[in-house]
Amino acid sequence: MSTLNDRKTILSAPLRPVHFFSPDVELVRQADGTSLMRSLEPLAPYDDRVGDWLDRWAREAPDRVFLVEQTKDGERSLRYEEAREATLNLAEGLLRFELGPDRPLAILAANGIDHALLMLAALYVGIPLAPIAPAYALQSTDYLKLAHTFRLLTPGMIVVDDGELYRKAIEQALQVEIPIVALRNASAAPKMADLATLLGDGSRREAVLAAAARVGRDTVAKYLFTSGSTGMPKAVINTHGMLCANAQMKRQVAPVLADEPPLMVDWAPWNHTAGGNSNFNLILHNGGTLYIDPGKPTPALFGASLEVLRRISSNIYFNVPRGYELLIPHLEADSDLRERFFRRVKFLWYAAASMQPATWFALERLAVKTVGERILTVTGLGMTETSPIAMFSTLHNNGPGVVGVPVAGLELKLVPHDTSFEVRYRGPNVTPGYWRDAPATAAAFDEQRFFLSGDLVSFIDPKRPSAGMHFDGRISEDFKLTSGTRVSAGKLRLNALEVLRPLANEVVIVGADRKDVRMLIFPDCEACAAAAGLDPASAPARLVSDKTLKAIFHERLAEIAAAGTGSSNRIVAALLVDVPPSGAAGELTEKGTVNSRALQRNRPELLEALFGETDERVLRIAVEATHS
Repeated sequence: MSTLNDRKTILSAPLRPVHFFSPDVELVRQADGTSLMRSLEPLAPYDDRVGDWLDRWAREAPDRVFLVEQTKDGERSLRYEEAREATLNLAEGLLRFELGPDRPLAILAANGIDHALLMLAALYVGIPLAPIAPAYALQSTDYLKLAHTFRLLTPGMIVVDDGELYRKAIEQALQVEIPIVALRNASAAPKMADLATLLGDGSRREAVLAAAARVGRDTVAKYLFTSGSTGMPKAVINTHGMLCANAQMKRQVAPVLADEPPLMVDWAPWNHTAGGNSNFNLILHNGGTLYIDPGKPTPALFGASLEVLRRISSNIYFNVPRGYELLIPHLEADSDLRERFFRRVKFLWYAAASMQPATWFALERLAVKTVGERILTVTGLGMTETSPIAMFSTLHNNGPGVVGVPVAGLELKLVPHDTSFEVRYRGPNVTPGYWRDAPATAAAFDEQRFFLSGDLVSFIDPKRPSAGMHFDGRISEDFKLTSGTRVSAGKLRLNALEVLRPLANEVVIVGADRKDVRMLIFPDCEACAAAAGLDPASAPARLVSDKTLKAIFHERLAEIAAAGTGSSNRIVAALLVDVPPSGAAGELTEKGTVNSRALQRNRPELLEALFGETDERVLRIAVEATHS
């Protein structure tokens, strides 16, 4: 059967029934050329504080499992009633330390039940928490970002999951003496305490409930760090009102969440808005069950994820596109895993990057092969500053790169930017600003208090706004050639990845202040070895120099170049890079995407080779004279 016929066959299969939104939208074009867009579905009433959710499910479903953690001694699980009792006991202990907005609780820890209980205890009594990326301590030698976060926060207490693991980083980065609590190995340093020292005995329960009663929508819930592409991390203020509004927005996006308690297997770190706000809150708000996935979407760590997925049938599955790419070969090869994965799942959800069409189609094909139905695959658009969901694809309008329409209660402003629109946000889920950074806060909003996201979108069908928007990259990725021609690098990157996957993990479009556009390619070593018939254990340097592999890439690069219409969108040369981006060097963002500016700054020799005329490693594509 040909690929085209096979695709048509798959698309003709029924979609598994799922209660999902498909709202109408209103688009108002303004005199200044901008447009305002909103969902016609109003935002339903929502809670005032995150602690309300824990109270509700401890009362209504006390014996339902809330969290499951994989430990060296087996599974550890926690029911809702147990979670509330443990939360209140820890809250008693936290109240002894006079923590607050100027002295928040900082956490450096992997996802786990004790981590969750500390988060909930702080949230319950209105103590702001600041989950910090463990990479700031564990993948750094100068600890500059970690020291910056401590200076900015002035935390009143720091919790780490392993005293020995974090001891050196804390000693180097922390300039003041404050309580340090370690979930494990507290004896690693003389002044570290263990978690038991925070447990109350019930004698201060009235104080806990009184503190909880003072928590409202304007109470700061979290400071979440985001660094963007330049500079030191900024602390995004997340209030209880933001988180509660966004939880209700998610429920209106997916009413299925209220029909059946969600069950997820999820790895997304809680120091990031996707894991700590979107996924964790989705479970807690709807009384669901979260299996904490100890793996990561990398070849070295994905095996731990598979061990859980082989036992647990989720009804919602979330991952980044790279995670799905790693999962698909195992679904292909393992019928038991495939049957368990598709048995109950209502929808597949991805975020952080665009999913390539080949990945999307593979998931649909495998679903139809296994259960005779397609499974709804969706994504959205948002950021730490929108806590995070702002737009979401709909039941009838979805596909690779489709980020949908605004969620209920949120307004979009669409500002023309070349052939796309910059999207700006205003609504109850939008941050009031950055902690202790008035200049950054002022620069983040326009005169109508719309938040400037920096993301670019375009209409799928300009005559039918409810068809949704397509993600076109970020303004910060754009640059100009020496001719003055603007290059939409984000859009070029997405188009190039569509052609190069699965051979390329990532690409970086370069050419600022140059005469033409070129590209750095970070290959997927496993896929490249298979394509070129090489030993899977081949060193990356051996792979990128292989003539067969270079010929395969050259053919695909010619396809990319042929689609270009001028100097602004035609890639004329590329270089295969054997050393992947380094998180420790700042070449990866917290989302796991490449920080293009940092990478170019750190590796000038790559640009020198790519834009030189003599380096034999460069793949050059012959092109005819073009116009911008």
